[in-house]
Amino acid sequence: MTDEPVLLTEQSGHVRTLTLNRPHRKNAITRDLWAALRGELHHAAKDSDVRAVILTGSGGSFCSGADISDAAGMDEFPDPSREMNAINDVVQLLHDLPVPTVAKVRGVAAGAGWNLALGCDLVVATPDARFCQIFTRRALSPDCGGSWLLPRLVGLQQAKRLALLAETIDADEARGLGLVTWVRPEDAIDTFVEELAVRLASGPPLALAQTKALLNAGTVRTLSESLAEETRAQAVNLTGADVIEAFAAFAEKRAPVFTGTPGG
Repeated sequence: MTDEPVLLTEQSGHVRTLTLNRPHRKNAITRDLWAALRGELHHAAKDSDVRAVILTGSGGSFCSGADISDAAGMDEFPDPSREMNAINDVVQLLHDLPVPTVAKVRGVAAGAGWNLALGCDLVVATPDARFCQIFTRRALSPDCGGSWLLPRLVGLQQAKRLALLAETIDADEARGLGLVTWVRPEDAIDTFVEELAVRLASGPPLALAQTKALLNAGTVRTLSESLAEETRAQAVNLTGADVIEAFAAFAEKRAPVFTGTPGG
């Protein structure tokens, strides 16, 4: 065992990296790790210095899911909904986070671990990454947002295949299904993800936050509802400082410097 924190945090410029840090258990998530994730996502949502978040795991694995060997048993919490609420808080925070998120996946991403990766806006994996909706192997049903995410990403039939059979798929198949955005070699993934996060963090914060929210909600809105929300979002953008900066940078043939300053 180790006295190291179960979640490592690192800030580089405007990019915050959260690293699941239980390598001896392939970063399986305990109550302490759920709580740490919940706290760090709360902080990231409120910290104006954070403009992009990377979620990854230590020791060559992303996350093998919830740790079913966690010392405290069900007797301590006879109402399972209390356990699920801790997970649901993290899922909702990740979904609502107003900055872009990138999952960097090596090795195994299973169960709740895979769904945490799918909850990020973009997913980058190494060729050795393996993905599994492992729940039914444990006589469980999907959680951590899997029942909502999978059908929206791959369609209902493929979602049922992945969830009912609990098959393990590789990075190439996951990319083909639209569950991984990019596959990058082991010796290139760190640089690729860092550069990607810097690009995202350099974007206009207000516009990126509203773009993310519009896309997240678009699948459950009607066209008329989406048009109304686009109008609202664009009105906010047009009163902010970043639009003025974007137009000025275009005219002056230079790169824009966005601040996310809202309009008065």
